[in-house]
Amino acid sequence: MAKLEGKVVALTGPRKAEEMSALVRKQGGTPLIRATQGTLLAGFDHLDNEVDKLLNQNPPMDWAVWTTGMGLNMLIEAAVDAEKRELLLQQFAGMKHAARGYKTINALRKLGITPDVRDDDGSTLGLVRGMQSQGIEAWSGKHVSLQLHGDPAPTLVSFLKEAGASWTELMPYRHTPPAEQELALFVQELLSGKIDAVAMTSAPQARFLFQYAHKHGLAAELRRIFAERTLAAAVGKVTAAALQDEGVSRVLVPEEERMGVLIVKLSHWYDEKLV
Repeated sequence: MAKLEGKVVALTGPRKAEEMSALVRKQGGTPLIRATQGTLLAGFDHLDNEVDKLLNQNPPMDWAVWTTGMGLNMLIEAAVDAEKRELLLQQFAGMKHAARGYKTINALRKLGITPDVRDDDGSTLGLVRGMQSQGIEAWSGKHVSLQLHGDPAPTLVSFLKEAGASWTELMPYRHTPPAEQELALFVQELLSGKIDAVAMTSAPQARFLFQYAHKHGLAAELRRIFAERTLAAAVGKVTAAALQDEGVSRVLVPEEERMGVLIVKLSHWYDEKLV
């Protein structure tokens, strides 16, 4: 029997939903696309200003902290549009770089940059541990550009504050919630027991789902469903942490932060339950 046979798996990420659906079907399951993350707003009117934050700081920034490859790539694209790519790369050459996640590290390497600091497990806390390993003197009195990934980063900000660094936040994109009726349908399906597993690929997906639940007094019931009925699966530690912050304690997380690995991990979990 296929490992996900008879299981309905909700996919909450709008990006590559069809690709993930095919993976679920391959494992014998029934995919259900229920995006809890809306439009990715990119190319703000101020995106070129984000590039200028990096170029015009006086004295120049000492460190750049990168949290997503997408954010870095968007800043590079904005610099190309503004004919400032070479200036930006010159600026990067005089800075040290810290990076979270393999996609971010790959984006830096395409620019010829090897990060001085990287996470040890793909998470923000792992990145902070890497930053701490440099010693406080590496950060005290330094100015840091902190690239956000659509949300605030209190853990990173707390470290920089305690280390005595100053920082400038860069936010090249942001996430928006889906239409409320879409969240209403999804929550109703969850609470009625129609969904066996939920596969999440970013922290905002968890945040927007629970924002809706809190607003309508359904958060406790939703937590109960995730504890007793529906399995929450997260593509990586950052997404898992967003669920855990909302009180979801049972979260399946693959070792490798890839969507395909997530679906395989999910199928193995159900397969082991049958043994």
